[in-house]
Amino acid sequence: MDEPTTERVAGRRVVLTGFGVFSSIGNGAKEFADGLRAGRSGAKPITAFDTTGFAHANGCEIVDFEPGEWIRELPVDELGRASQFSVAASRMAIEDAGFAAADLADRRGLIAIGTTDGESWDLDRLVSAQLADGPEHMDPVIAGRVSAGRLSVSVARELGLSDVEAVTFGTACAAGNYAIGYGYDAVRSGEVEFALCGGADALCRKTFTGFYRLGTIATEVCRPFDAGRDGILTGEGAGVLMLEPLESALARGAHIYAEVLGYGLNCDAYHQVAPNQDSVARCMELALDNAGVKPGEVDLISAHGTGTKANDVTETRAIRQVYGEDTPRTVSLKSMLGHTMGAASALAAIACALAIQERFIPPTINHVETDPECEIDCVPNTSVPADLRIVQNNGLAFGGNNAVLILGRYQEPVA
Repeated sequence: MDEPTTERVAGRRVVLTGFGVFSSIGNGAKEFADGLRAGRSGAKPITAFDTTGFAHANGCEIVDFEPGEWIRELPVDELGRASQFSVAASRMAIEDAGFAAADLADRRGLIAIGTTDGESWDLDRLVSAQLADGPEHMDPVIAGRVSAGRLSVSVARELGLSDVEAVTFGTACAAGNYAIGYGYDAVRSGEVEFALCGGADALCRKTFTGFYRLGTIATEVCRPFDAGRDGILTGEGAGVLMLEPLESALARGAHIYAEVLGYGLNCDAYHQVAPNQDSVARCMELALDNAGVKPGEVDLISAHGTGTKANDVTETRAIRQVYGEDTPRTVSLKSMLGHTMGAASALAAIACALAIQERFIPPTINHVETDPECEIDCVPNTSVPADLRIVQNNGLAFGGNNAVLILGRYQEPVA
Protein backbone atom coordinates (compact mmCIF):
# COMPACT_ATOMS: atom_id res chain seq x y z
CA MET A 1 0.00 0.00 0.00
CA ASP A 2 1.17 3.51 -0.78
CA GLU A 3 2.62 5.58 2.04
CA PRO A 4 0.31 8.43 3.09
CA THR A 5 1.12 11.63 1.26
CA THR A 6 1.93 14.76 3.26
CA GLU A 7 0.43 17.08 0.67
CA ARG A 8 -2.62 18.88 2.09
CA VAL A 9 -4.60 21.92 1.07
CA ALA A 10 -3.23 25.05 2.74
CA GLY A 11 -4.96 26.14 5.91
CA ARG A 12 -5.43 25.07 9.49
CA ARG A 13 -5.80 21.39 10.32
CA VAL A 14 -9.32 20.54 11.38
CA VAL A 15 -10.11 17.79 13.88
CA LEU A 16 -13.20 16.13 15.33
CA THR A 17 -13.39 16.39 19.11
CA GLY A 18 -17.03 15.70 20.01
CA PHE A 19 -19.97 13.66 18.75
CA GLY A 20 -23.70 13.83 19.36
CA VAL A 21 -25.50 10.68 18.27
CA PHE A 22 -29.11 9.58 18.32
CA SER A 23 -29.76 6.44 16.31
CA SER A 24 -31.88 3.31 16.32
CA ILE A 25 -28.85 1.21 17.37
CA GLY A 26 -27.51 3.42 20.14
CA ASN A 27 -27.26 6.95 21.50
CA GLY A 28 -23.95 8.64 22.26
CA ALA A 29 -20.55 7.79 20.81
CA LYS A 30 -19.83 4.75 22.98
CA GLU A 31 -23.21 3.08 22.61
CA PHE A 32 -23.20 3.83 18.89
CA ALA A 33 -19.72 2.30 18.48
CA ASP A 34 -20.82 -0.77 20.42
CA GLY A 35 -23.85 -1.15 18.16
CA LEU A 36 -21.72 -0.82 15.03
CA ARG A 37 -19.20 -3.37 16.25
CA ALA A 38 -21.95 -5.82 17.21
CA GLY A 39 -23.78 -5.42 13.90
CA ARG A 40 -26.94 -4.40 15.73
CA SER A 41 -30.14 -3.92 13.71
CA GLY A 42 -32.53 -1.04 14.32
CA ALA A 43 -35.33 -2.56 12.22
CA LYS A 44 -38.75 -2.87 13.87
CA PRO A 45 -42.42 -2.09 13.11
CA ILE A 46 -43.03 1.66 12.76
CA THR A 47 -45.07 3.31 15.52
CA ALA A 48 -44.43 6.98 14.67
CA PHE A 49 -47.48 7.12 12.40
CA ASP A 50 -50.41 4.95 11.41
CA THR A 51 -49.27 2.28 8.96
CA THR A 52 -52.70 0.74 8.36
CA GLY A 53 -53.07 -0.31 4.74
CA PHE A 54 -49.39 -0.90 4.03
CA ALA A 55 -48.45 -4.50 3.33
CA HIS A 56 -45.18 -4.03 5.21
CA ALA A 57 -44.06 -1.17 7.43
CA ASN A 58 -40.77 -1.77 9.19
CA GLY A 59 -38.43 1.13 9.88
CA CYS A 60 -35.51 2.11 12.07
CA GLU A 61 -37.27 4.19 14.70
CA ILE A 62 -35.75 5.58 17.90
CA VAL A 63 -37.90 4.51 20.83
CA ASP A 64 -35.77 5.68 23.78
CA PHE A 65 -35.29 9.38 22.98
CA GLU A 66 -35.96 11.68 25.96
CA PRO A 67 -35.46 15.24 24.64
CA GLY A 68 -35.79 16.82 28.06
CA GLU A 69 -32.51 15.21 29.14
CA TRP A 70 -30.63 17.36 26.64
CA ILE A 71 -32.86 20.36 25.84
CA ARG A 72 -32.64 22.54 28.95
CA GLU A 73 -33.26 26.13 27.87
CA LEU A 74 -36.01 25.95 25.23
CA PRO A 75 -39.53 24.61 25.77
CA VAL A 76 -39.38 21.14 24.26
CA ASP A 77 -42.88 21.40 22.76
CA GLU A 78 -41.79 24.43 20.71
CA LEU A 79 -39.51 22.13 18.70
CA GLY A 80 -40.47 19.54 16.15
CA ARG A 81 -38.98 16.06 16.48
CA ALA A 82 -36.18 16.67 13.95
CA SER A 83 -35.21 19.91 15.72
CA GLN A 84 -35.28 18.08 19.04
CA PHE A 85 -32.83 15.58 17.56
CA SER A 86 -30.51 18.30 16.21
CA VAL A 87 -30.55 20.36 19.41
CA ALA A 88 -30.02 17.35 21.69
CA ALA A 89 -27.23 16.00 19.49
CA SER A 90 -25.51 19.40 19.44
CA ARG A 91 -25.52 19.66 23.21
CA MET A 92 -24.24 16.10 23.43
CA ALA A 93 -21.46 16.95 20.94
CA ILE A 94 -20.17 19.98 22.85
CA GLU A 95 -20.24 18.07 26.13
CA ASP A 96 -18.45 15.14 24.52
CA ALA A 97 -15.84 17.64 23.28
CA GLY A 98 -15.31 18.91 26.83
CA PHE A 99 -17.01 22.27 26.39
CA ALA A 100 -19.73 23.96 28.37
CA ALA A 101 -22.07 26.11 26.31
CA ALA A 102 -20.71 29.18 28.12
CA ASP A 103 -17.23 28.40 26.76
CA LEU A 104 -18.50 28.97 23.22
CA ALA A 105 -20.88 31.87 23.84
CA ASP A 106 -18.53 34.62 22.68
CA ARG A 107 -16.63 32.67 20.02
CA ARG A 108 -17.19 32.97 16.29
CA GLY A 109 -18.85 29.76 15.23
CA LEU A 110 -20.94 27.92 12.70
CA ILE A 111 -23.96 25.67 13.05
CA ALA A 112 -24.69 23.64 9.91
CA ILE A 113 -27.40 20.99 9.94
CA GLY A 114 -28.43 18.92 6.93
CA THR A 115 -31.90 17.49 6.42
CA THR A 116 -34.15 15.85 3.87
CA ASP A 117 -37.56 16.30 5.45
CA GLY A 118 -37.13 19.07 8.00
CA GLU A 119 -40.24 18.93 10.15
CA SER A 120 -42.34 16.89 7.73
CA TRP A 121 -43.71 14.82 10.59
CA ASP A 122 -45.42 17.98 11.81
CA LEU A 123 -46.45 18.94 8.29
CA ASP A 124 -48.15 15.55 8.01
CA ARG A 125 -50.18 16.39 11.11
CA LEU A 126 -51.14 19.85 9.85
CA VAL A 127 -52.31 18.51 6.50
CA SER A 128 -54.35 15.81 8.23
CA ALA A 129 -56.04 18.43 10.40
CA GLN A 130 -56.74 20.66 7.41
CA LEU A 131 -58.28 17.83 5.41
CA ALA A 132 -60.37 16.59 8.32
CA ASP A 133 -61.62 19.86 9.81
CA GLY A 134 -60.39 22.79 7.74
CA PRO A 135 -57.36 25.08 8.02
CA GLU A 136 -58.78 26.98 10.98
CA HIS A 137 -58.29 23.82 13.06
CA MET A 138 -54.55 23.50 12.40
CA ASP A 139 -52.58 23.68 15.67
CA PRO A 140 -50.73 27.04 15.77
CA VAL A 141 -47.95 25.62 17.97
CA ILE A 142 -47.24 22.91 15.40
CA ALA A 143 -47.52 25.41 12.54
CA GLY A 144 -44.94 27.61 14.24
CA ARG A 145 -42.27 24.94 14.36
CA VAL A 146 -42.31 23.55 10.81
CA SER A 147 -39.60 25.78 9.31
CA ALA A 148 -36.54 23.69 8.47
CA GLY A 149 -34.38 26.63 9.53
CA ARG A 150 -35.23 25.78 13.12
CA LEU A 151 -33.00 22.70 12.96
CA SER A 152 -29.96 24.99 13.13
CA VAL A 153 -31.32 28.20 14.67
CA SER A 154 -32.72 26.29 17.64
CA VAL A 155 -29.24 24.97 18.39
CA ALA A 156 -27.93 28.53 18.69
CA ARG A 157 -30.86 29.52 20.89
CA GLU A 158 -30.55 26.49 23.18
CA LEU A 159 -26.79 26.89 23.63
CA GLY A 160 -26.81 30.69 23.87
CA LEU A 161 -24.51 31.17 20.88
CA SER A 162 -24.79 34.72 19.54
CA ASP A 163 -21.80 35.07 17.19
CA VAL A 164 -22.67 32.19 14.86
CA GLU A 165 -23.94 31.57 11.38
CA ALA A 166 -26.79 29.04 11.52
CA VAL A 167 -27.60 27.31 8.24
CA THR A 168 -29.74 24.34 7.26
CA PHE A 169 -28.77 22.35 4.19
CA GLY A 170 -31.60 20.75 2.23
CA THR A 171 -29.51 18.60 -0.09
CA ALA A 172 -31.45 15.49 0.90
CA CYS A 173 -29.54 12.31 1.67
CA ALA A 174 -26.10 13.92 1.15
CA ALA A 175 -26.89 16.92 3.37
CA GLY A 176 -24.86 15.74 6.37
CA ASN A 177 -21.66 15.61 4.32
CA TYR A 178 -22.51 18.96 2.74
CA ALA A 179 -22.78 20.47 6.22
CA ILE A 180 -19.51 18.93 7.39
CA GLY A 181 -17.70 20.14 4.28
CA TYR A 182 -19.04 23.65 4.83
CA GLY A 183 -17.85 23.58 8.42
CA TYR A 184 -14.46 22.21 7.43
CA ASP A 185 -13.87 25.13 5.07
CA ALA A 186 -14.99 27.68 7.67
CA VAL A 187 -12.72 26.29 10.40
CA ARG A 188 -9.76 25.64 8.09
CA SER A 189 -9.82 29.17 6.70
CA GLY A 190 -10.07 30.81 10.12
CA GLU A 191 -13.53 32.22 9.44
CA VAL A 192 -14.81 30.52 12.61
CA GLU A 193 -13.28 29.05 15.75
CA PHE A 194 -15.57 26.04 15.88
CA ALA A 195 -18.35 24.39 13.90
CA LEU A 196 -21.21 22.13 14.93
CA CYS A 197 -22.09 20.21 11.80
CA GLY A 198 -24.22 17.22 10.90
CA GLY A 199 -27.73 16.18 10.02
CA ALA A 200 -31.11 15.31 11.50
CA ASP A 201 -34.39 13.82 10.35
CA ALA A 202 -37.45 12.21 11.91
CA LEU A 203 -39.62 9.42 10.54
CA CYS A 204 -42.61 10.77 8.66
CA ARG A 205 -45.50 9.29 6.73
CA LYS A 206 -44.83 11.43 3.65
CA THR A 207 -41.36 10.05 2.97
CA PHE A 208 -42.25 6.47 3.88
CA THR A 209 -45.24 6.60 1.53
CA GLY A 210 -43.20 8.13 -1.28
CA PHE A 211 -40.60 5.38 -1.16
CA TYR A 212 -43.33 2.77 -0.73
CA ARG A 213 -45.08 3.91 -3.91
CA LEU A 214 -41.76 3.79 -5.74
CA GLY A 215 -41.55 0.13 -4.70
CA THR A 216 -38.33 0.70 -2.78
CA ILE A 217 -39.35 -0.07 0.83
CA ALA A 218 -37.87 -3.39 1.95
CA THR A 219 -40.31 -5.99 3.21
CA GLU A 220 -38.36 -6.76 6.41
CA VAL A 221 -34.72 -5.60 6.52
CA CYS A 222 -32.30 -3.58 4.41
CA ARG A 223 -29.75 -5.79 2.59
CA PRO A 224 -27.28 -3.59 0.69
CA PHE A 225 -25.22 -5.28 -2.05
CA ASP A 226 -27.08 -8.57 -1.53
CA ALA A 227 -28.46 -10.46 -4.52
CA GLY A 228 -31.84 -10.62 -2.79
CA ARG A 229 -32.07 -6.99 -1.67
CA ASP A 230 -35.47 -5.32 -2.04
CA GLY A 231 -35.06 -1.74 -0.91
CA ILE A 232 -34.57 0.66 1.96
CA LEU A 233 -35.98 1.03 5.43
CA THR A 234 -36.66 4.60 6.47
CA GLY A 235 -34.96 5.63 9.69
CA GLU A 236 -34.44 8.64 11.90
CA GLY A 237 -31.94 10.29 14.20
CA ALA A 238 -29.16 12.84 14.28
CA GLY A 239 -25.42 13.02 14.09
CA VAL A 240 -23.63 16.25 15.04
CA LEU A 241 -19.85 16.66 15.00
CA MET A 242 -17.70 19.28 16.74
CA LEU A 243 -15.05 20.60 14.35
CA GLU A 244 -12.25 22.78 15.66
CA PRO A 245 -8.71 23.79 14.70
CA LEU A 246 -6.01 21.37 15.76
CA GLU A 247 -4.27 24.13 17.71
CA SER A 248 -7.38 24.71 19.82
CA ALA A 249 -7.85 21.01 20.52
CA LEU A 250 -4.21 20.57 21.55
CA ALA A 251 -4.20 23.68 23.72
CA ARG A 252 -7.08 22.42 25.83
CA GLY A 253 -6.00 18.76 25.84
CA ALA A 254 -9.09 17.60 23.99
CA HIS A 255 -9.63 14.05 22.83
CA ILE A 256 -9.25 13.88 19.04
CA TYR A 257 -11.34 11.24 17.31
CA ALA A 258 -10.07 11.87 13.78
CA GLU A 259 -8.97 14.57 11.37
CA VAL A 260 -11.00 15.95 8.48
CA LEU A 261 -8.74 15.72 5.43
CA GLY A 262 -11.07 17.03 2.72
CA TYR A 263 -14.28 16.60 0.80
CA GLY A 264 -15.81 16.81 -2.65
CA LEU A 265 -19.21 17.98 -3.92
CA ASN A 266 -20.95 17.92 -7.25
CA CYS A 267 -24.45 17.97 -8.68
CA ASP A 268 -25.09 16.40 -12.07
CA ALA A 269 -28.90 16.88 -12.18
CA TYR A 270 -28.89 13.72 -14.30
CA HIS A 271 -32.14 12.29 -12.98
CA GLN A 272 -34.57 12.92 -10.13
CA VAL A 273 -33.79 9.61 -8.43
CA ALA A 274 -31.25 7.62 -10.45
CA PRO A 275 -27.53 8.10 -9.64
CA ASN A 276 -25.01 8.72 -12.42
CA GLN A 277 -21.90 6.54 -12.31
CA ASP A 278 -19.47 9.00 -13.86
CA SER A 279 -20.66 11.83 -11.63
CA VAL A 280 -20.36 9.73 -8.47
CA ALA A 281 -16.85 8.69 -9.51
CA ARG A 282 -15.93 12.30 -10.21
CA CYS A 283 -17.13 13.37 -6.77
CA MET A 284 -14.88 10.77 -5.16
CA GLU A 285 -11.94 12.05 -7.23
CA LEU A 286 -12.68 15.62 -6.14
CA ALA A 287 -12.68 14.55 -2.50
CA LEU A 288 -9.42 12.66 -2.80
CA ASP A 289 -7.79 15.61 -4.58
CA ASN A 290 -9.06 18.06 -1.98
CA ALA A 291 -7.70 15.87 0.81
CA GLY A 292 -4.35 15.28 -0.90
CA VAL A 293 -4.98 11.53 -0.68
CA LYS A 294 -4.21 8.86 -3.28
CA PRO A 295 -6.68 6.02 -3.89
CA GLY A 296 -4.17 3.48 -2.62
CA GLU A 297 -4.11 5.18 0.79
CA VAL A 298 -7.82 4.67 1.52
CA ASP A 299 -8.45 1.72 3.84
CA LEU A 300 -12.27 1.69 3.95
CA ILE A 301 -15.26 3.15 2.14
CA SER A 302 -18.54 3.81 3.90
CA ALA A 303 -20.86 3.62 0.92
CA HIS A 304 -24.20 5.33 0.51
CA GLY A 305 -25.43 1.75 0.04
CA THR A 306 -29.20 2.13 0.19
CA GLY A 307 -30.12 -1.47 -0.62
CA THR A 308 -31.96 -0.55 -3.83
CA LYS A 309 -31.13 -2.28 -7.09
CA ALA A 310 -30.05 0.87 -8.92
CA ASN A 311 -28.01 2.61 -6.22
CA ASP A 312 -25.89 -0.34 -5.13
CA VAL A 313 -24.82 -1.37 -8.64
CA THR A 314 -24.15 2.19 -9.81
CA GLU A 315 -22.24 3.14 -6.69
CA THR A 316 -20.04 0.05 -6.62
CA ARG A 317 -19.23 0.50 -10.31
CA ALA A 318 -18.27 4.12 -9.62
CA ILE A 319 -16.05 3.00 -6.76
CA ARG A 320 -14.29 0.48 -8.97
CA GLN A 321 -13.98 3.14 -11.67
CA VAL A 322 -11.86 5.14 -9.21
CA TYR A 323 -10.12 2.33 -7.31
CA GLY A 324 -9.86 -0.47 -9.88
CA GLU A 325 -8.74 -3.86 -8.63
CA ASP A 326 -7.47 -2.33 -5.37
CA THR A 327 -10.94 -1.31 -4.16
CA PRO A 328 -10.98 -1.09 -0.35
CA ARG A 329 -13.54 -2.89 1.75
CA THR A 330 -16.85 -1.14 1.25
CA VAL A 331 -19.68 -1.28 3.81
CA SER A 332 -23.19 0.08 4.19
CA LEU A 333 -24.29 1.27 7.61
CA LYS A 334 -27.88 1.52 6.34
CA SER A 335 -28.11 -2.23 6.82
CA MET A 336 -28.15 -1.40 10.56
CA LEU A 337 -29.49 2.17 10.81
CA GLY A 338 -31.90 2.23 7.91
CA HIS A 339 -31.88 5.31 5.71
CA THR A 340 -31.85 8.27 8.10
CA MET A 341 -32.13 10.72 5.20
CA GLY A 342 -30.37 14.02 6.02
CA ALA A 343 -28.71 12.41 9.03
CA ALA A 344 -27.33 9.49 7.02
CA SER A 345 -23.92 10.77 5.96
CA ALA A 346 -23.43 12.61 9.27
CA LEU A 347 -24.02 9.43 11.27
CA ALA A 348 -21.78 7.59 8.82
CA ALA A 349 -19.04 10.21 9.30
CA ILE A 350 -19.19 9.63 13.04
CA ALA A 351 -19.10 5.88 12.43
CA CYS A 352 -16.02 6.30 10.23
CA ALA A 353 -14.22 8.30 12.91
CA LEU A 354 -15.13 5.73 15.57
CA ALA A 355 -13.93 2.93 13.31
CA ILE A 356 -10.59 4.73 12.89
CA GLN A 357 -10.26 5.26 16.63
CA GLU A 358 -11.43 1.80 17.71
CA ARG A 359 -9.65 0.02 14.84
CA PHE A 360 -12.49 -2.04 13.43
CA ILE A 361 -14.66 -2.20 10.33
CA PRO A 362 -18.43 -2.26 10.91
CA PRO A 363 -20.25 -4.98 8.99
CA THR A 364 -22.92 -4.90 6.32
CA ILE A 365 -25.55 -7.00 8.06
CA ASN A 366 -28.49 -9.05 6.74
CA HIS A 367 -26.16 -10.38 4.05
CA VAL A 368 -26.68 -13.73 2.35
CA GLU A 369 -25.05 -13.57 -1.10
CA THR A 370 -23.28 -10.67 -2.77
CA ASP A 371 -24.81 -9.51 -6.04
CA PRO A 372 -22.27 -10.37 -8.79
CA GLU A 373 -22.80 -6.85 -10.15
CA CYS A 374 -21.55 -5.39 -6.85
CA GLU A 375 -17.87 -6.33 -7.00
CA ILE A 376 -16.80 -5.40 -3.49
CA ASP A 377 -15.98 -6.94 -0.13
CA CYS A 378 -18.88 -5.60 1.93
CA VAL A 379 -17.66 -7.19 5.22
CA PRO A 380 -20.77 -9.35 5.59
CA ASN A 381 -22.53 -9.68 8.94
CA THR A 382 -19.55 -9.55 11.32
CA SER A 383 -17.22 -6.66 12.14
CA VAL A 384 -13.50 -7.22 11.70
CA PRO A 385 -10.42 -5.68 13.35
CA ALA A 386 -8.58 -3.25 11.10
CA ASP A 387 -5.84 -0.67 11.45
CA LEU A 388 -7.58 2.14 9.59
CA ARG A 389 -5.72 5.29 8.67
CA ILE A 390 -7.91 6.94 6.01
CA VAL A 391 -11.64 6.36 5.43
CA GLN A 392 -13.97 7.67 2.72
CA ASN A 393 -17.63 8.44 3.45
CA ASN A 394 -20.07 8.64 0.50
CA GLY A 395 -23.33 10.56 0.51
CA LEU A 396 -25.51 10.47 -2.62
CA ALA A 397 -28.85 12.22 -2.99
CA PHE A 398 -31.80 12.66 -5.32
CA GLY A 399 -31.16 15.10 -8.13
CA GLY A 400 -27.53 14.05 -8.40
CA ASN A 401 -26.39 15.87 -5.25
CA ASN A 402 -23.22 14.00 -4.29
CA ALA A 403 -20.94 14.63 -1.32
CA VAL A 404 -17.86 12.61 -0.31
CA LEU A 405 -15.89 13.15 2.88
CA ILE A 406 -12.34 11.96 3.68
CA LEU A 407 -11.33 11.38 7.29
CA GLY A 408 -7.96 10.29 8.65
CA ARG A 409 -6.40 9.16 11.89
CA TYR A 410 -4.89 12.11 13.69
CA GLN A 411 -1.11 12.04 13.56
CA GLU A 412 1.16 14.57 15.21
CA PRO A 413 3.22 16.68 12.78
CA VAL A 414 6.67 15.36 12.01
CA ALA A 415 9.30 17.76 13.31
